[in-house]
Amino acid sequence: MSWQRVEEVLQIKNISLKSLSIKSGLNYENLRNYRYKHYEPTFKTMCKIADALGVSLDELRGDKDEVNTRR
Repeated sequence: MSWQRVEEVLQIKNISLKSLSIKSGLNYENLRNYRYKHYEPTFKTMCKIADALGVSLDELRGDKDEVNTRR
C-alpha cells in the first residue's frame, strides 16, 4: 500500500500525523517512518490506520474514486 494515499486522506480530512497516532493507537515515530523513510506498514497497521481515518482499506489502496469525508 502506498503511503501517498494515506497522505491524501489526511489532507482531505485535515488530520495531522500526531492526531492519527492518537486515534489509531500507533506510535508516532513509526508513522513518521512510514511517511518519511518509506517503511512499509504491516496489514494490521494499515487496518488500524484505515479505521482511525474512517475509510476502507480499498480506499487506501486507491480502489475508490472518492474518500468519505465524515470525521
